[in-house]
This record gives sequence, C-alpha cells and structure tokens, in this order.
Amino acid sequence: MGAWSSRLISREKVQETTGSCECRKRRRNSECQCESDTDDEQERLLNTPRRKKLKSTSKYIYQTLFLNGENSDIKICALGQEWSLHKIYLCQSGYFSSMFSGSWKESSMSIIELEIPDHNIDPEALQVAFGSLYRDDVLIKPSRVISILAAACMLQLDGLIQQCGETMKETISVKTVCCYHTAAGTYGLDSVKKKCLQWLLNNLMTHQSVDLFKELSIKMMKQLISSPDLFVMQVEMDVYTALKKWMFLQLVPSWNGSLKQLLTEADCWLSKRRREFQSSQACCFQVDSNTGEQPKEATPPTTLSECEEKKVAFLESALGSPFMAVFRHLRLQYIVGDLASARIIERDAVIPSEWLSSVYKQQWFTMLRAEQDNDTGPQEINKEEFEGNSMRCGRKLAKDGDYCWRWTGFNFGFDLLVTYTNRYIIFKRNTLNQPCSGSVSLQPRRNIAFRLRLASFDSNGKVICSRTSGYQILSLEKDQDSYIPKMNFAT
Repeated sequence: MGAWSSRLISREKVQETTGSCECRKRRRNSECQCESDTDDEQERLLNTPRRKKLKSTSKYIYQTLFLNGENSDIKICALGQEWSLHKIYLCQSGYFSSMFSGSWKESSMSIIELEIPDHNIDPEALQVAFGSLYRDDVLIKPSRVISILAAACMLQLDGLIQQCGETMKETISVKTVCCYHTAAGTYGLDSVKKKCLQWLLNNLMTHQSVDLFKELSIKMMKQLISSPDLFVMQVEMDVYTALKKWMFLQLVPSWNGSLKQLLTEADCWLSKRRREFQSSQACCFQVDSNTGEQPKEATPPTTLSECEEKKVAFLESALGSPFMAVFRHLRLQYIVGDLASARIIERDAVIPSEWLSSVYKQQWFTMLRAEQDNDTGPQEINKEEFEGNSMRCGRKLAKDGDYCWRWTGFNFGFDLLVTYTNRYIIFKRNTLNQPCSGSVSLQPRRNIAFRLRLASFDSNGKVICSRTSGYQILSLEKDQDSYIPKMNFAT
C-alpha cells in the first residue's frame, strides 16, 4: 500500500510539472521552448551585475591622505598654514607639475614655501584647491567661488576652474553680478563675463539697488547704455533717471539710504552743487600771476543773455566730466518729446545746452517732414542706424493676462497702441477709434520699423524663455491692427 501511494504521489507531481507546460497540449512533434527560455533567463541573471555600496575609495583617499596626511612626502606652506601632501597627487596641478619635473630647486625640496600674490586667495580657498586633487567632486559655495577660482587659476587646476565657472553662471544675481564680472575678466572666464553682461542688459532697469549702482563702473555703465540690447522699462527718460541716481552714488559712495530715497537725495545733491557752482561763477576772482597784483573781483553778469552764456551744465564741471561719455549715449530725442521730461532735463542742468539745442533742431525738422513732406516712415532697415537711434521702450507684466498700453511722448502723429492678450502681441495704429492726448496723423498709411523682444525671468533675473521678432517694417492703415508673428510663448 505504501509503494502504491508513493507511485501515485510521484505521478501527481509529474502531471503537475508537465501540466504547467502548454506545449504538452500541442502535437508531439512540436518543439517545446520552455526549457530554453528558462536557460536564457538564468544566463541573463548570471551576467547581470549587482550593485553593492562599498566604502568609497575617493572618501578614503581624501580622509587618509589629504586630511590626515599619512605617508606625505612633501609639505606646502602658505599664508601661515601647512599642508602635508603627496607629489604624485600634486602633479595633477600644472603649477606643481612644472615645478617638480623641471630643474627648479623646489623639485628636490621636501618643504616648499608658496608666495601668494593674489589677495583673493586665502587659506580656506587653498584647502579646497588642494583637497580637489584627492577627491572626485568638490562642493563650492557661491560666497567662496571667487577665492577658490583665484586659487585654482594660480595652481592651474583646469577642472576646478571649469566648476567655478559653472557655479558662477548658475548663481548670477543682483548681489553677485558685478563681482563675478570683475573676477571673470581677471581670471579669463570669457563665458562668465558674457553671461554677467547679458544679465545686466536684461535686468539693469528692473533690479536696481543702491549697492549695484555703487559697484557699476563708468566703463561698464557706458557699455550697458550704449548697447542696442538693453532692456529699457518704460521709456528713455527712465534711463536718464537711472543714470542720475547712479552718478550720485559714484560721487557720494558713503550714502547708505534706501532705493526709494535715492532719487530725491540725488536731486537735492545736484541742486546744491548747481547753486554752489553758480555762486562760484558769479564771485570768481582774477589774478595777475606776472605782476603779483591783488585779486580783483570779477563783474557778475547783469543781463539774462550774459547769465545764459555763463550757464554751465553739471557734466561740463570737474565733478561731472568723467560721466560725460556715459550720458552721451542717451537718446535725448525721445526725452525732449515729452513735456514733463523736457522740463526735468532743463531743471537738472546736467546735460550740456549744446547737446539739447542740436536735438531740438533735429526733432523740429523731423516734425516738418512728417507734417509737410508726407513722410510715411521707414522704407527699409539700416541695422546700424536702427540700433543706435531707435526709440527704446518696454513694459513689465507681473503676471499673465490682458494688457493694453501706449508710451508717452510726441511721436509725430503715430499713436501706437500695444496689446498683450492670450500670449500674443498686437500693434494698432490708433487714429479715430480711441482718444489720444496728442495730435494724430491722418495719412492713409504709416510705416514703423521695430524689433520686439519678449522674455520671461525668474526672481533672480535669469531668463526662462525668450522670443524675438527680428527686425521688421510694419505698414498700417488708419485704425488697423496687426499680430506680431513669432511672439507667442505658448509655442
């Protein structure tokens, strides 16, 4: 009975095993693939590597050799600190590789004193630079990146230099842009320098701060104001206002008020300098250096014409003359076309009267051509002339939605309405449909040359998305509107 039951159990097991193979249901001459599939699966499993985290060799090397200095064969001394290091690791540095492989006396020395001529390098930066030779990755704080970059450049550590450059590009902001730009110029990181310049062009008008205005040099500000790629928010008068605030802080860097107080303080300071200068002009003295005669008080001007002749703008004074090259790049023709702006310009007396006289004359003839010579506007685009003389204006949209606006000023009868809706830009030549504060041209057709740029930024001023229309000429009939192609963020 026991043997019989054993055979039954054995048969059940065989049937259970064979029953699981669907191939048994096929014809006897069919070839079963189950066994070969199983073999393939086992072969795949045997040849698939399995990850198991071991103690990191890099961490062990960094801790044992660099931090603990075990088996050190050379000591580096600099800035009052000592590092017990290894020549074989130091040779990754171009600086030490040349030192050890050449006929320098240091090649046979076990203790080397390093002279550090760069004031940007400190012991902490050297610690990071030396440590990078013993590990695969380095964490760089933005607040330390310039010091580490200086050390990396001195020691000729190309990998660390590249990592510093990437860190700088990722962390450009209103607080870092000027120091990054200076460091990039000093240490030859052209891509970082270019990135900083682009950030300033995009954000100068929207991310103003007292510290930023203090840090921007005359050379840098000239480059920004003269660039055709400067994002101007509102109109050209706002560029003049920004320059006025910047000039004040360049001349009075000790001022530490808030940004809201800055314009008022700059106006008061300029007014005071203007009164002092006029007083000194009215009470000047004449000295005969050859005869040694006593100084004689000069006769003050007595008529209005004499006063006007002696009127000197701030930029023509000793204090203001260094800034003349920057203010030269203002497009004054788009400032004097607005009455309120023209009055401020005259009141401030910053701009030389010769500059303004030339602009007034130019604008008068432009108006006559538009009114009497049936000038319909540009027929073709001269890129160089366009970039140097076009009206610069912009608008900041805090959130997505529907917007419609016009820029103030006298535009020779061309009342341009700009609409932003559904992420599209529409230009409309307003003639009779909507009220306009100025005169409107009734010519059947008017042309406008333009380049429209649309950009989205994060809170630090980094570009998220951008579009440009390129250079175009648009011809509009009375009250006609036109969609601007290629300007939809949704595509």
